[in-house]
Amino acid sequence: MPYDAHLLELMREALKKCPGISERKMFGGVCWMLNGNMLCGAEVGRFMFRVGKDLEREALSRSGAVPMDITGRPMRGIIWVEAAAALDAGLESWIRFASQFVGSLPPK
Repeated sequence: MPYDAHLLELMREALKKCPGISERKMFGGVCWMLNGNMLCGAEVGRFMFRVGKDLEREALSRSGAVPMDITGRPMRGIIWVEAAAALDAGLESWIRFASQFVGSLPPK
């Protein structure tokens, strides 16, 4: 997952005050973990959020959101959000939304 250094810094800043967050290199890029579970990431021009299957439809109804598909088959419960749309809505808003699912998972 190639990444944009500027988007990484924006995500780091948005996650600064969130407890339980760690950063990990994954998929050739950077992802952030909540209590050891993948929460979000940044790529060139877009962000990735793990929202879970139950919240996927609601997430996809938001501006700039599309299913994550890097293999020709959508990955259920994980979405891409166009950077401009995510920034307009506020990264903190997307982080809170994804944290509903990821925060319910047992810590790793």
